[in-house]
Amino acid sequence: MHNFGEVVLANVQYTDTSEIKKRPALVLFEEQGNIVVAGITSNLRMKGVVLTKKEGAIKESIIKLNYLFTISEKMVERTLFSISNKKRSLIKGEFLKKLS
Repeated sequence: MHNFGEVVLANVQYTDTSEIKKRPALVLFEEQGNIVVAGITSNLRMKGVVLTKKEGAIKESIIKLNYLFTISEKMVERTLFSISNKKRSLIKGEFLKKLS
């Protein structure tokens, strides 16, 4: 079972190709074996929420709140770390802004 705030390493398929790559992703929620995640990139020019090395990222990164996808439990290789409660609150706030 995966929970909101976990950063996982997962095999994900890109929307513009059939290529599958191992990428970090932030778990938003899991339901019935399906996990909704936000993609994470080390491209700091992208928009999103900053994720630092101090927080556990291998590189300074961006959590892309506009890049959401659903993966199965089988696509998760392992959990890397969990973000802080403060960062979770920030992400929730950013999603609420997008929904209103």
